[in-house]
Amino acid sequence: MEPSRIFDLLDKIVSEYGDKEDIFGAKVNQQWVKYSGHEYYEKAKYFSYGLIIKGYVPGDKIITISNNRPEWNFADMGMQQAGLIHVPIYPTLSAEDFEYIFEHSEAKMIILSDKFLLRKMKPIIEKTKNIKEIYTFNAVEGSKNWTEILELGKKHESSELAEKLHNIKSKILPHDLCTIIYTSGTTGVSKGVMLSHDNLLYQSRKFKHLVDIDKRHKALSFLPLCHVLERIVNYTFQYLGASIYYAQGFETISDDLKDIKPHVFATVPRLLERIYDKIISKGSKLEGVKKKLFFWAVELGLEFEFEGKSPFYKAKLAAANQLIFSQWRKAFGGNIKFIISGGAALQSRLARIFWAAGIPIREGYGLTETAPVITLNRQTPPGIKFGTVGPKIGEEQEIKIAEDGEILFKGPNLMLGYYKDQALTDSVIDKEGWFHTGDVGVIEEGKFLKITDRKKEIFKLSTGKYIAPQVIENILKQSAFIEQAMVVGENQKFPGAIVSPNFENLHSWAATNNIEFRDNEELITHKTVVNLIKNEIIELNKKLGQVENVSVFKIITDEWSPGSGELSPTLKIKRKLVYQKYQHLIEHMFDNKK
Repeated sequence: MEPSRIFDLLDKIVSEYGDKEDIFGAKVNQQWVKYSGHEYYEKAKYFSYGLIIKGYVPGDKIITISNNRPEWNFADMGMQQAGLIHVPIYPTLSAEDFEYIFEHSEAKMIILSDKFLLRKMKPIIEKTKNIKEIYTFNAVEGSKNWTEILELGKKHESSELAEKLHNIKSKILPHDLCTIIYTSGTTGVSKGVMLSHDNLLYQSRKFKHLVDIDKRHKALSFLPLCHVLERIVNYTFQYLGASIYYAQGFETISDDLKDIKPHVFATVPRLLERIYDKIISKGSKLEGVKKKLFFWAVELGLEFEFEGKSPFYKAKLAAANQLIFSQWRKAFGGNIKFIISGGAALQSRLARIFWAAGIPIREGYGLTETAPVITLNRQTPPGIKFGTVGPKIGEEQEIKIAEDGEILFKGPNLMLGYYKDQALTDSVIDKEGWFHTGDVGVIEEGKFLKITDRKKEIFKLSTGKYIAPQVIENILKQSAFIEQAMVVGENQKFPGAIVSPNFENLHSWAATNNIEFRDNEELITHKTVVNLIKNEIIELNKKLGQVENVSVFKIITDEWSPGSGELSPTLKIKRKLVYQKYQHLIEHMFDNKK
């Protein structure tokens, strides 16, 4: 029977993949610990029983703040089949955001991953009247452990309890609320996006026909499970019976790829950019013929097209694959069928070169409010086009472009609304049911969606010309020396940029060029370094229209991250905050050019 609610995946797993020994895997004390389909089913059941015994009722909310791990799934399914609403939260939010979400969600319980999060959250939780219980996934001295709920359910297992759970499950409908995901975006207070079981399962049903993945395959998971993309990918792999192995953290991904040799994973473009930069950095350190061959292969890869290339090009690419790109594939474990990229715009040059290297990148598009996937590039032509986020994933979906260029959407994966905020819901879903995404784009060849910018981020120069900053920023980040850039210039004659360098590459370059410096502050003011960045920007400007050329810039020492606040948890620039933080630099930057 086709699952109609998320927890129905448990029945599918136990009936079709129950004996599979590695539905989930995670490293504990340097050893991979695996869980079978039957173990998953049992642990979720006992967690549901424990919640019922403790007096939790359908509609109650439970917050989790945790790293990726099998226990997250056991608790997630246990909550859902008991009718509870799961509220997963990023661990990198500010104290103010945590306090707001804790109170706004009306959660009664919170489950944290470890003692460090417990120490960080306890003062905030103590201010929150509605949270009554705190549990941890890891064993933490003096703290209640999540297994206490599980063991409570196991100890009191009975036919009466089973009947009670069955009755609760039978009353849960596909369109009922399943989870609340808080999204801060790049401005304003966090919004609680309400998603139903059907919102999420719609994606899995569609992916069944869009991805060539089944019970024979392994996936590596490292994007946070509170990220809606990773969550839907997680459910989809369960739906398809693939094994899911959880990386220990971002810093272990390289080792985990070699360990697990996955066939698929989901990521955000910034990680792919960093991987590419490291590959290029290693290539730069080669010497003689090896270095020439390496960059010959890179140049060849950047020219990659799916169709229309000559037999001579194909022969050269085959040679490059054997000599150079085979090593790239080994770095990814050697088994990659494809990588899903979402959350932000992917530079088409990266897509080209990875495809050329036999590492297919399938870029998609969506928002938390659309659960999230609206479009996805297919595995083969004619369903894929570089520079676009692909065609829609289902015929039931509708996409149209408004007169001002904004992308509007209707479909089964559109959210129920924002939690406790009907006015905000009405401001983004119009009377005809169209969701206003806030993104600007075009539809190419009648089916491929191309994102050009965020509607609210486009600004006008004093010349009357409009500037889409995201496009320019993605071009600037093609430099190995630019980690992040924010383009500014509203009501100015030309655009400017705040540049956060890639200090790892910059330090290496400085050492090679015998540049002495005491710290990053001295480094970024060194005339040779300023000229380096200037020349990089001049060269990259050639890829832009004349009015888009970045004419002024300021280099900063700050390295932006979600933890320091300049980036959202999905690595988007928080423009308002960044502008306020560097307002004096921005004004001075343009003052010098007036």
